[in-house]
Amino acid sequence: MPANVLVAYDGSPLAERALTYAIETFPAAAITTVYVINPIDSVIDVEAGGLPVAEDWYENATEEARRIHTRATDLATERDTELDTVTEVGKPARAILDFADDNAIDQIVMGSHGRAGLDRALLGSVAETVTRRARIPVTIVS
Repeated sequence: MPANVLVAYDGSPLAERALTYAIETFPAAAITTVYVINPIDSVIDVEAGGLPVAEDWYENATEEARRIHTRATDLATERDTELDTVTEVGKPARAILDFADDNAIDQIVMGSHGRAGLDRALLGSVAETVTRRARIPVTIVS
């Protein structure tokens, strides 16, 4: 059984399912959730008019990260589990892999977003990239 489990957590229903799976499957493990702020998403939001000023992107992204971490912590507390939360900045797959490598993580758990066709070809899949490049076991929850 792994001692340190990393759950990629973006607040989506699949991420919640992945966190629940990790808590139930690895009850003795230390569990950490990682939320990745992707600067590219913030640029798209600014260009689309979703953010009022480009300079506010990081403040808005960190506020969103706090909200997502609170939900993850609440979910873990409901299951009598302590949880560490971490925010990273960068490309999601790379940030997840780097955190796992730098922090003695034994297992990664994450949701699959189920992208297919052109969307997958153009955008790639974080879950697929992590699975292909990880040096440790990865569990994909769907």
